[in-house]
Amino acid sequence: MEQNKAEKKEIVEVRDGKIEVEPDEERVLELSRVYEFEGETVSSIDFSGLEDITADDMIKANNIMTGAGTVAVVPENNMHYALIIAAGATGMPIEFFKKLKPRDAIKVKNMVTHFFYGAD
Repeated sequence: MEQNKAEKKEIVEVRDGKIEVEPDEERVLELSRVYEFEGETVSSIDFSGLEDITADDMIKANNIMTGAGTVAVVPENNMHYALIIAAGATGMPIEFFKKLKPRDAIKVKNMVTHFFYGAD
């Protein structure tokens, strides 16, 4: 029987009562440049949180998107929708994703879209 990807993560260390796990390399996105955001430098983003996204999260993302005036026939292919999902999956604020350069924004969109439509 195949294991769930979330179960395959290796515990690396326990710090301050929190378990640190090795990120799933398939879900780590290397950015084309280093970004400064809220005093931190970001050169890669861990998208392993996509495994925890639910249909309810997708509905909420669609509601946020339509509330902002964006309408899409297939929301999963829409940049705004993908950035909302990315923010939820990574814990990073949507403002970070909105400031990405086009090449990196497309990488983020592709990561989310491929997760939704890709085969395991």
